[in-house]
Amino acid sequence: MNEDISKNILKSNTSLVGIVCKDGIVMGADRRATAGNLVLSKDTRKVIPVNNYILTSWTGGVADAQLTHKVIAAELRLKELKTKTRPTVKEAAHLLAMMTYRNIRTPAMIPSIVGTLIAGVNEDESTELYTIEPGGSAVKVNDYDANFSSGMPYILGLLERQYKRDMSVKDGVELAKEALKSSTQRDSASGNGIDVFTITKDGIKHVVSEEIVAEYK
Repeated sequence: MNEDISKNILKSNTSLVGIVCKDGIVMGADRRATAGNLVLSKDTRKVIPVNNYILTSWTGGVADAQLTHKVIAAELRLKELKTKTRPTVKEAAHLLAMMTYRNIRTPAMIPSIVGTLIAGVNEDESTELYTIEPGGSAVKVNDYDANFSSGMPYILGLLERQYKRDMSVKDGVELAKEALKSSTQRDSASGNGIDVFTITKDGIKHVVSEEIVAEYK
């Protein structure tokens, strides 16, 4: 029974990408959500602002990701109210990692497994990108990552050749688009559309929102 449920819950296997640029962070994802071999949603947004300076993207169970997003937003706000200071990106990443660690080790009928990219801008205007793997470790990303998304092999293969350490956010957006579109051509769990965000000293901006439509000739 547990196996049947796990095969049919709504999941985002996903293509995620996070790119570190000289003037900020670029983060993007596709829009497809699946249950088993069925495409149940063609418009699932997987890159979601937590607040006006923290951005996350996720892969795994949709319900798990949605609940995790709500909890981390509330926890960061509570910390801000208690300490009168804004939590750093590093603090947010480690809070998310701790939540993931606890979830995966809590006995449940359906294990909570969600991989996450989290990025943001600190009060000193520096930007940071972290990857949270399904087991709960938080690792700072200094170049690029695709977390454990199903499109990871295709994305990392492209970025390995095309990423430049001193690239601008403008160029990073174009590279993220290319990586996501390349992945959706080969990964059956990814597709239908892409969203790309930038995180800079000016805040979070949704710079690309494109639908990928099948064309029949």
